[in-house]
Amino acid sequence: MSGQDDFELNLRERLAQDADAVRPAAVPYQEIVRQGRVEQRRRRLTVAGAALVALALVPATAIALTGAGPSDRVSVAGGGPSPSTAPSTAPKTPPPPAGPAAPATPGQLADGITLQDAATGLEQCLAFSADRPTPPPGSPPRPDLGKAADYRILLAHHGTGNDNSPGDGRLVVAVKDAPVPIRIICNIKEGKVSGASTSVGRDGTPEGRAVAPDMNGGKLYLQRLTMEGPWKLPYRWGSIGTVDSRVARVTVTYGGATAEAALDHGWFAATGILEKRVTEAPRIKGYDAQGNQIYDSDEDKLYDKRIP
Repeated sequence: MSGQDDFELNLRERLAQDADAVRPAAVPYQEIVRQGRVEQRRRRLTVAGAALVALALVPATAIALTGAGPSDRVSVAGGGPSPSTAPSTAPKTPPPPAGPAAPATPGQLADGITLQDAATGLEQCLAFSADRPTPPPGSPPRPDLGKAADYRILLAHHGTGNDNSPGDGRLVVAVKDAPVPIRIICNIKEGKVSGASTSVGRDGTPEGRAVAPDMNGGKLYLQRLTMEGPWKLPYRWGSIGTVDSRVARVTVTYGGATAEAALDHGWFAATGILEKRVTEAPRIKGYDAQGNQIYDSDEDKLYDKRIP
């Protein structure tokens, strides 16, 4: 072999060695898979951590869904009930008790006395009557006067005091129809009851009078008895009683002046101003729908015509 052949053989061996030196190494597949799994777990932990941070930042009043079935509802946790649906916790003022009915006409409330004034007086009168001593054994049982809502105000007007009952005030008349008819005349002075008169049942008679003046009506039209001295004038007076279905009109004449009475659910009520001293009680007349007079107190044997 010549020297040139030796040189070529040596060159080929060197080139082969250099090719092995620059050949890329085998791909580390298992290592790449392992690193990929590690990276995936790292990313999952990062996401979970972010979710925990977000939950930690949610306010205490976060809305949560709870339960299943019919009780499903949205509730507010920690912040109390929703303002639009929460029941009010503030104390509720109970409504005032029902009062008596108003009279049939405005004129039955005289001298600026309002329905509320009359209702307050009636309430006081019922309480006054309830606190009275128990009747002695053998006496008729005291009737249950009921509540103010059972009544209707029939008349209310100013009352003038006298020597036996000093001080001016107001007189309130109230009536109820069931279960038995009851009439109350109450005298209010300085905000307190100074006297009360109660009548149970009708004042009618077997004769069937068309008009029956109240037997205690003198409490409304007597300023004082004649033996007690001169009256204080002018004096506001009242007159009440019952009427039956035949009556369409009632007039009351007192001291020369005549007042037209109001008809109110089977009762009549009249009031006026007395300018002079009198010796005769009010004269009461009743008329039917045709204008015929069917009652005159001057002809009523049960009616006290003279002032005592």
